[in-house]
Amino acid sequence: MLTRRSLIVPGLAALAGPWLPRTAQAGAQLEEPLADAVRTVLSSSVANGAPPVPEFGDTEARLKYLRWLGAMSHKLKARKSDWDERREFLQTVWYESRRAGLDTGLVLGLVQVESAFRKFAVSPAGARGYMQVMPFWTRLIGNGDPSSLFHMQTNLRFGCVILRHYLDREAGDLYYALGRYNGSRGRPAYPDAVFRATKHWAWTDPERAPRA
Repeated sequence: MLTRRSLIVPGLAALAGPWLPRTAQAGAQLEEPLADAVRTVLSSSVANGAPPVPEFGDTEARLKYLRWLGAMSHKLKARKSDWDERREFLQTVWYESRRAGLDTGLVLGLVQVESAFRKFAVSPAGARGYMQVMPFWTRLIGNGDPSSLFHMQTNLRFGCVILRHYLDREAGDLYYALGRYNGSRGRPAYPDAVFRATKHWAWTDPERAPRA
């Protein structure tokens, strides 16, 4: 069972089908004052533009990643038919979610709900890209260029960093953090939609599954 805390990994500093919504359910993060220390941490977190190349400590870790990539690629194929595009997207989600200390399935579920996996999605409120990031974030912690949010890695980097920030603000409560991400804190529709979508992207390594 998914819970408010079961999809959280500590540490920032450190698809077409009946389940896919026809339209995105994006809201809008609300601009709030940031303490100087928080702004510095968030700015540093989005500034590193290193390419999202996975690194592995051993062969088994690499093979586990490849098994995950194969399973997720199969699920995403109907939405992104080109293998290279699909691989690059999933690799970046894997990299950025782990970098921010987030569950990768949660991030995929959020992308599904926010933008239906559309790179150039724009909400009525002006939120942009895969994770529907509001342009004011580029002014607060980025380079000030809202068009950069249509760059895949930049958008996923911002989205993951922002969600991690909200998780920290909500003391790890995922329900309220998701509501804050969507600008609907305290209302269940959006968190519940993300929790449902996350179930589709949950993955258990078949090589580690209990034997009957």
